[in-house]
Amino acid sequence: MQIFNKRDDLIFIRFPIIFPLLYYLILTYFPNYEIYLILIVIFLLAEPHFAATWPIFIDTGNKEYLKQKKLFLIYGTAIISVFSLMLFFYNKNIFFFIFYIANIYHVTKQSVGICKLYSKGGNGFNYQENSIYLFNILFVVIGFLRFYLNVDFLSEIFFLNLIVISLIIINFMIYLMLYKNLSNSLTMLTGILIFLPVCFVSKPIHVILMGVTMHYSQYLFITSKVNFARSGKIIKSSKELFFRLLRSKFLLFLLLYSIVMTIFSSLSNPNINYLSSLIIIPLVGQMIHFYVDSFIWKFSENHNREVTLKHIVS
Repeated sequence: MQIFNKRDDLIFIRFPIIFPLLYYLILTYFPNYEIYLILIVIFLLAEPHFAATWPIFIDTGNKEYLKQKKLFLIYGTAIISVFSLMLFFYNKNIFFFIFYIANIYHVTKQSVGICKLYSKGGNGFNYQENSIYLFNILFVVIGFLRFYLNVDFLSEIFFLNLIVISLIIINFMIYLMLYKNLSNSLTMLTGILIFLPVCFVSKPIHVILMGVTMHYSQYLFITSKVNFARSGKIIKSSKELFFRLLRSKFLLFLLLYSIVMTIFSSLSNPNINYLSSLIIIPLVGQMIHFYVDSFIWKFSENHNREVTLKHIVS
């Protein structure tokens, strides 16, 4: 099964390792440009990925589905928005704890979903699913210890990474030997590596950006294909996709959304009272994204298979 073609699927969906590698190299060799790196990733990848939910969600093909799921998709989205706002102003620590858990769960579910898509639910999918969940639970525990309980791992950081990377390699090799499918092995590996930075980065922001750039790449390529396919344009390569995007309203929407949300993110300043809360605007957008995606990508439902899944697979 392919979404675009074998080469593009590998580079941008199955194993888009180029994005976190570039992030790591820039962060390591140009630390003075850290803030610019963060803003560039937010503007070019993160916020466009959050924006891409909306054209898929409010597409005319979903009109009847929205009516059927009105309680969850209309009222539920409003409740999530209001709840996020209230909790943010009531207790930011609790809000960010819930936000990070929701983020991790959302990213993990996408990783598992992409493995299922390529393996068609067989060929070692259960192994892939269990591996991704187990490693991500491990990374949640490490992140909680490092960034919430402030446990000092600095003296043992080398051994921590050595143990974790050894486990990842062993797990990868076992899958490869059992199922003899390198492409599916790499798809699983992507789902595992996304949160690996929690073991070695110094700030939480890099945990939710560095490895998650792979998640953004996957989502943007898949939603772009679906968006064009729904209007009768079949895209079979990344090159064709880029040229289509340059002339599309879809890209214009993604950029406008990203500009607005990146401005709010960059203006937010915890040291200036009237600016300290601006970050809640993009954060609410992200919480809505987590929530809505749990419905529109649920391919166990006939509607989503008809209006979305059939446009993904080639």
